[in-house]
Amino acid sequence: MDALVSTLTSLPYTQFRKTKYFYLWYDGFYFALALTAILLMRMGGWQGLSATWDWRLLLLFPVACHAQILCSVWIHNATHNNFPRAVNRLIGEVCGVVVLTRFASWEIIHQRHHKYSDDRDLDPHPIVPGFSGYWRYLVRTVVQVEQQLQRMYFETYGGRTPENLRFQSYRAVLSFTTSFLLLPTAWYLFLGAPAFVLLFVPAAFIGFFHLIHFNWSTHNPWSPTGDHRPVNLNHGYYKIGNWLWHGIYWHGNHHQKTSLFNPGRMGKALPVIRPGDCTAHYPRKKTKALRKAA
Repeated sequence: MDALVSTLTSLPYTQFRKTKYFYLWYDGFYFALALTAILLMRMGGWQGLSATWDWRLLLLFPVACHAQILCSVWIHNATHNNFPRAVNRLIGEVCGVVVLTRFASWEIIHQRHHKYSDDRDLDPHPIVPGFSGYWRYLVRTVVQVEQQLQRMYFETYGGRTPENLRFQSYRAVLSFTTSFLLLPTAWYLFLGAPAFVLLFVPAAFIGFFHLIHFNWSTHNPWSPTGDHRPVNLNHGYYKIGNWLWHGIYWHGNHHQKTSLFNPGRMGKALPVIRPGDCTAHYPRKKTKALRKAA
């Protein structure tokens, strides 16, 4: 019983460090869960929440977009144990199913981001020269996140051995099949074609583009000096975003105190800057790359 409680309340990164087979049972569980849900809905004749096409569904599109972005924000908070311990993992897992990535990969890669923030070699999504524009940053992030997931495994469990390389190839197939084939199919059957096509799919894309933009903008990509450390944004669009999504653009504050559900409420807040402003000197931890440059 204690082991079950520990599994349901501890973060995936903690479990990943305890066993090299973490991803097998984690991805395997969601593979089986999604496949079972698909089979039950097909066998039971479930017609979906929206059985007929009705363009009035588009009136719910802003709500669907808000829900997608809010789920990413809540995963972020769950990653830092900012919900009550009894429900923190549960909220992270539910939101992970909504945004399709699932909680474990999100949480594990985000822990690495905080450990090696702005380290061009070890941060999963740093801003680097030649890739500081949004679209280049997006492409590089998609590639880099998977590479860093594998790198974390190699660092923890014996390097790039033939066995580990083989394990990662199997893990990648299982993970991507679950996230981008089985889970979307389950959502399609559950929601019905109209709601899935008109609401879920476009909201999922907008949520993804917003997540990348959030990571990009809060590391000051406009800096002419290449100082891409976390910053606080609270003007115009960013002010509205802070109001809607628990102060997410107070990212400089967040990197200083990750335990805050809303970093905009930090007592001794760091300065707020405008995009491209390099006059605010933000403290940050020295990572491996920064120590080399010093």
